[in-house]
Amino acid sequence: MDSKFVSESKVVRTSRVFPNDVNNHNTLFGGKLMSDVDMIASISATRHSRKECVTASTDSVDFLFPITPKDSVNFISFVTYTGTSSMEVFVKIIAENLITGHRKIAATAFLTFVALDENGKPTKVPQVIPETEEEIKLYETGKERAEKRKEHRARSKELANFITTAKPWQ
Repeated sequence: MDSKFVSESKVVRTSRVFPNDVNNHNTLFGGKLMSDVDMIASISATRHSRKECVTASTDSVDFLFPITPKDSVNFISFVTYTGTSSMEVFVKIIAENLITGHRKIAATAFLTFVALDENGKPTKVPQVIPETEEEIKLYETGKERAEKRKEHRARSKELANFITTAKPWQ
């Protein structure tokens, strides 16, 4: 369990955009996309660790192009970088116009998951071994993203402590 190939965590899912999935602009509702992203990313994290996992953070979701009811939505997720108990998961969202066949990357996302042991405590995960050019690039840039996440989390905790002390709900 020292290391696993990225491909072992890969998950692919395709779905269609239906009327109840769109917002008032007749494009895929961002919250629906984010829910789907978290769901598929959690499968990648669990496949990689073979442990129960929890979402530690949604590090980024970049909406690049709108997705319409004429499109199918293809989600591809895989573990790109690992820490001791945490895993960074990348999700690529590809929209395909079902009439023309034109495809484009409509969104990308990075999430962090933590693997848990039987007692609900963080537990060690295998290191990840990239194979393709895309996986290698994401792996090589993973340490920098992990450091930024750590800094961001520390600032978030500071703010949460301040807000809690200030008691803004009064």
